[in-house]
Amino acid sequence: MTDTAATAPARPSRRLPPMSVLGPVLALIILIAVGAMLNPNFLSYANISNVLSRSAFIGIIAVGMTFVITAGGLDLSVGSMAAFIAGLMILVMNAALPSLGVGLPVILLGIATALVAGLVAGLINGLLITRAGIEAFIVTLGAMGIYRSLVTWLADGGTLSLAFELRTFYRPVYYGGIMGVSWPIIVFIAVVILGEIFMSRGVFGRHVAATGASLEVAHYSNVNTNRVRLITYVVLGLLVGVATIMYVPRLGSASSTTGLLWELEAIAAVIIGGTVLKGGFGRVWGTVIGVLILSLIENILNLTDLVSPYLNGAVQGVIIILAVILQREGKTGK
Repeated sequence: MTDTAATAPARPSRRLPPMSVLGPVLALIILIAVGAMLNPNFLSYANISNVLSRSAFIGIIAVGMTFVITAGGLDLSVGSMAAFIAGLMILVMNAALPSLGVGLPVILLGIATALVAGLVAGLINGLLITRAGIEAFIVTLGAMGIYRSLVTWLADGGTLSLAFELRTFYRPVYYGGIMGVSWPIIVFIAVVILGEIFMSRGVFGRHVAATGASLEVAHYSNVNTNRVRLITYVVLGLLVGVATIMYVPRLGSASSTTGLLWELEAIAAVIIGGTVLKGGFGRVWGTVIGVLILSLIENILNLTDLVSPYLNGAVQGVIIILAVILQREGKTGK
């Protein structure tokens, strides 16, 4: 009698995805359920739309941060950079108002200013890191202080405000949209789609991951690691400019507190989404989940009185630590 069990082909074992993948998704589902139970207005269209619109700024920046961290880098200056770009943008638009008047040309000038300023800021960071050989932590920490001081100086310690007529004309860029979906959400979705394509399906994404995994191995594989890292910082700076374009019409002002802790939120979203902090692996869709988790936590704290909303930064810090711990456990568990 033949042993059919021995001759039968072995069935492929079905293993669950690692906790670094399942964890953020489960956390998002749990947060939605908890929020719905704590407040009946949590799942209302107005609340969800408000959460997504407010999270779009961090989300756009976090997509760029995903590429930087995946390549083994870090940028602590994005919040201060956004504040400086917003202040510069407001100054340029106000100065051009007498000659150009209220209309599309002055808005386009402000948008161009933000994009060019973001690109140049990212380029400077990238060149100092890749060409001068200075650690990313040192460069971006110094840039954080420089940009925050510059916007404070430009505002003379106060607030830079967009002219009232310009603010009224510019408001639809944040509050307007298509079919009930605001422009920040639309731009965020577009940035996510492009980021996911480049990260997971493009050659550049593979080069970014290879650079973050090992500079030497990537170099021997004919990957120009300095150019790859430089491009990631330029892309991040450009996306900071895009986020600022969406942010300025919301309040119509900029001050020393604009963009405060945005770098913490962007980095937290990236790490929560499963991108490896030391580089070598990153996923844009995971970053989106990380952004939503942080935004929903803040929203739940604001809608309920379980924990003071002033502790939001503390909650984010705890989440970052837990996310890194899960990453380490996932590696040791292989």
